Amino acid sequence: MTPIRSENTAALLVSCPDRRGIVAALAEFLNKQDGNILDADQHSDTDSGQFFQRIFFEMPGLKDRRKKFELAIDELAQSFEMVWKLSVSSDLKRVAILVSKYDHCLFDLMLRHRAGELNGDIALIASNHPDLRPVAEQFNFPFFHLPIDDNDKNSQEEKMLALLQQHQVDVVVLARYMQILSPAVIDRYQHRVINIHHSFLPAFSGGRPYHQAHDRGVKLIGATAHYATSELDGGPIIAQDVVQCSHRDSVEDLTRKGRDVERAALAQALRYHLDDRILVYRNRALVLG
Repeated sequence: MTPIRSENTAALLVSCPDRRGIVAALAEFLNKQDGNILDADQHSDTDSGQFFQRIFFEMPGLKDRRKKFELAIDELAQSFEMVWKLSVSSDLKRVAILVSKYDHCLFDLMLRHRAGELNGDIALIASNHPDLRPVAEQFNFPFFHLPIDDNDKNSQEEKMLALLQQHQVDVVVLARYMQILSPAVIDRYQHRVINIHHSFLPAFSGGRPYHQAHDRGVKLIGATAHYATSELDGGPIIAQDVVQCSHRDSVEDLTRKGRDVERAALAQALRYHLDDRILVYRNRALVLG
């Protein structure tokens, strides 16, 4: 069951070198702050010796007491060499969806948003093509056409960055946006750009993965939602999904089946991000809670 979210609930994400007493110290700290833990999940990585935890809690007057609370948690964090992040539930993240011409992932996210399944706001939809403007306007979302000049792609990305900043975007979703983002965008939104790749990575990265899968006669095809990095299709994997197939399936069949898992994996990854369930360490995305 999803805990009730309000201005008095928040998620606390922490990571630090593993040692005894971390869980007890955090629980005691929250208790002294009049906090009540609603949900908690943790992981100790034996290979790296790192500890990770997500605590979802409620605390009366959290919004007004936030600065004081953050100073207190920072003091505790220093004693454990802890990296931490606090996200108050009422501070909804603003989402920008980038798309090209394929509309299935875009439609899915807009429908889920309308149904209240996404704990965030869609701030804008942008595309390098004008084709999906009527789709965005059908759902009353602002649409921006950012055409690309092959001889000057940087100017398009500069306009994109200005647009994202103007609309105070927190997370960027590449909903089959068929362009490779430059380091200028990736670095500005590190671990905040979610891409959907139509393959079960690390298999069949790059272009035409369904054709590659068909050529290999695979029995499963999948989709992978991951944070975009400077390495093509090599970022931390957030969510994956698969569907069965056979030698009887044509490339068109694989593409049709694949679109279903693309939608599911991308939506799941975005939910995890919006709910502050992800900690990234050594190019791995740990999903907690």
